[in-house]
Amino acid sequence: MKAVHYEKPFEVSVREVPVPKIEHPDDAIIKVTTAAICGSDLHMYQGRTAAEAGLIFGRDFPTPIRQCCQYLCVFFWLLTSNRHQGHENMGIIHEVGSGVTLLKKGDRVVMPFNVADGRCLNCEEGNTAYCTGVNPGFAGGAYGYVAMGPYAGGQAQYIRIPFADFNALVLPPGTAHEASFALLADIFPTGWHGLTLSKFAPGESVAVFGAGPVGLMAAYSAHLRGASRIYVIDRVPERLAAAKKIPCCTPVDFSAGEDAVDVIIRENGDNMVDRAIDAVGYQAVGAGKDAGEVPNMVLEQCIRVTRPTGGIGVPGLYVPSDPGAVDEKSGKGMMLMSFGKLFEKGLTIGTGQCNVKKYNRYLRDMIISGKADPSFVVSHEIGIDEAPGAYRKFDKRIEGYTKVLIHPNGPL
Repeated sequence: MKAVHYEKPFEVSVREVPVPKIEHPDDAIIKVTTAAICGSDLHMYQGRTAAEAGLIFGRDFPTPIRQCCQYLCVFFWLLTSNRHQGHENMGIIHEVGSGVTLLKKGDRVVMPFNVADGRCLNCEEGNTAYCTGVNPGFAGGAYGYVAMGPYAGGQAQYIRIPFADFNALVLPPGTAHEASFALLADIFPTGWHGLTLSKFAPGESVAVFGAGPVGLMAAYSAHLRGASRIYVIDRVPERLAAAKKIPCCTPVDFSAGEDAVDVIIRENGDNMVDRAIDAVGYQAVGAGKDAGEVPNMVLEQCIRVTRPTGGIGVPGLYVPSDPGAVDEKSGKGMMLMSFGKLFEKGLTIGTGQCNVKKYNRYLRDMIISGKADPSFVVSHEIGIDEAPGAYRKFDKRIEGYTKVLIHPNGPL
């Protein structure tokens, strides 16, 4: 089968690899109809994770070897394996293991990017992004991502799903809502989660920093949940244009010259907003035309723009190790922030990966009923052989590449 592989910074390829097999009775094999390129994939693509240059992401290990390697070092098995990437995946069940009871061949399913066993304490409490049973020594697993366990990604024609009864969400048969359903794997729930982290309530005002796919989904979720005013901050014209499609949303171009926080406060009747969302993360950039990275910039803006006793949600990614950081402390995931002002204003702040299973069933039903249609963020749908070019364009924010769906087995 064909699969997308990370070769080195700024280079991915499409390779022929073995089709995955059932390794455990709880497994299922999915024929992938749609996978997405995520902004998180770009962190690896750019060499901005702990993955070393030259590592190749390809096929999975058999179960016994996998468990041994996890207890050693994730990089040992990365150096000797071929894992392919992609954590936003949906498709049709091709085969199920003997222990799978809730799914059958032919079911149409979407999988959370989180790999979880449904059995640990965190899973029992609904915190499936922090499962302690799928990636020993680390809380959390995911498909096709460095340090998140040995689970092959879905930018491929087939993918193996562990603990399939728990991890696969069944969808209506056919091809309706394919693009919207694909977004249930990550960005739609993650945007919703960002609002939840901020303790948002209906009627409140929200500032969303970053109009990438997660930021747009946070703004769209704010609309669905009854926000009175929504502000979305970015500098990419196509992203700001997408934000205009969301009712009650005011796009703010932070590269236009005026400080974005000042613009928001003025537009909001000289008032700070109730909630702020950091949908950018550790690769935030300054406002000037030639400004470089300022890792703490968005956190600082969230503190400034949020009213006393308001809340901040941080679904944007921050990492403990960044080989390409602008300084030594940022490279260790340490950055200055105005904690004194955060404390003075009595702000709350929530962070972390999205527990997709908390939300995906309800968001699925909103799509089916017509209440929600998040597919407006999708800019391009491509075949798998076009993936290397799509990565380049998505990374450079050119030609309108804002959210890309891959159909590994051809058009639907």
